[in-house]
Amino acid sequence: MFLMFNEKTEQLAKKLGLEIMFPSAELRTFMDNKVNTNRIAEKAGVACVPYVLSKVEGYKHLCEVSETLGTDLVIQTPFGDSGHTTFFISNEEEYSKHEEEIEAEEEVKVMKRINCRGSAIEACVTRHGTIVAPLMTELVGFKELTPYKGGWCGNEIYPDAFTPALRRKARKYTQLFGNQLRQEGYKGYFELDFLIDQDNGEIYLGEPNPRVTGASSITNHAVFALADAPLYLFHILEWMDADYDLSVKAINDRWARQENVDSWSQMVIKHTKNTIEYVTEAPQSGIWRMFDNGHIKFDRMDTHRRAVESENEAFFLRIATKGDYFYEGADMGILVARGRMMTDDFQLTDQAKSWIDAIRSKYSSDLVEDKREKPDLIGSLTK
Repeated sequence: MFLMFNEKTEQLAKKLGLEIMFPSAELRTFMDNKVNTNRIAEKAGVACVPYVLSKVEGYKHLCEVSETLGTDLVIQTPFGDSGHTTFFISNEEEYSKHEEEIEAEEEVKVMKRINCRGSAIEACVTRHGTIVAPLMTELVGFKELTPYKGGWCGNEIYPDAFTPALRRKARKYTQLFGNQLRQEGYKGYFELDFLIDQDNGEIYLGEPNPRVTGASSITNHAVFALADAPLYLFHILEWMDADYDLSVKAINDRWARQENVDSWSQMVIKHTKNTIEYVTEAPQSGIWRMFDNGHIKFDRMDTHRRAVESENEAFFLRIATKGDYFYEGADMGILVARGRMMTDDFQLTDQAKSWIDAIRSKYSSDLVEDKREKPDLIGSLTK
């Protein structure tokens, strides 16, 4: 089992007599392509934000191909991590900042820009149908967490986060998309990002992630999963070719009940400055406690987020450790806590900001010389 893998990984696994428990790297790459996403969605009958797929040869050409979408646009290249290749374009000056990346692609997705909020849902394609977990909110583009304007930086799951109508539509779209994935030759775990238009209440597909994702710990440790079975278990059953029966409808109905959803949040804390820094000290993974003055102290080691006992505690999973390098967008760590990290109007809570500041304060790093003088280092880090 791998989070990410490629053809070389497959070759090595085969040499060892092992089977990777996921569709082929070739198929996953095809599904990961943001341009292909919309083509699959069209076949599945899942709504997307108004868009065109085209090669772009300059700002004038962009205006021509996107004439029906207006002048406030979002452009996505086929591949990119957590908003790194999502560009917000409303004039030629903004376009010129990213023209090299945009024009290098054979085809990009150009979308009408909408006033939206992000959400996420995880699911599993099985021989019996598509099992769907509850819809989660997404933290997107917070400058305290990520340098990328459209960058994913966390999730929340809590009862009644969305209207019943939105939850039903998201569940329906996810089942349709999952059923189409099976027709494309895919089975197992996947995640969909949905965009909820704040002006008209419509919900649109953002993009799929054909894998276990950064949101999977939230899904698989929630009350509904512990009471029934983790979503990941159905992935294992499917790939182990176990003989099993289940009612997808019964599971989806149980998991849709809001009384079976408890409240958790996670924040992915990135290095947001455009610098390269050598990490000299890093906080350890485990349970941290926050005091009334905003200071935090390591309390105890634990590897399960449910060991967090109150909203004054959080589980921190360290990613960047002593001896690593920070660079723009580098992951520092993931913080998981009970309760919410956003307000009802989708702003970070004061508690969330205090946790971010406190975790950052536990890191120490030395600035590396001008990054332009370190091409080899930059290359190795960004790969």
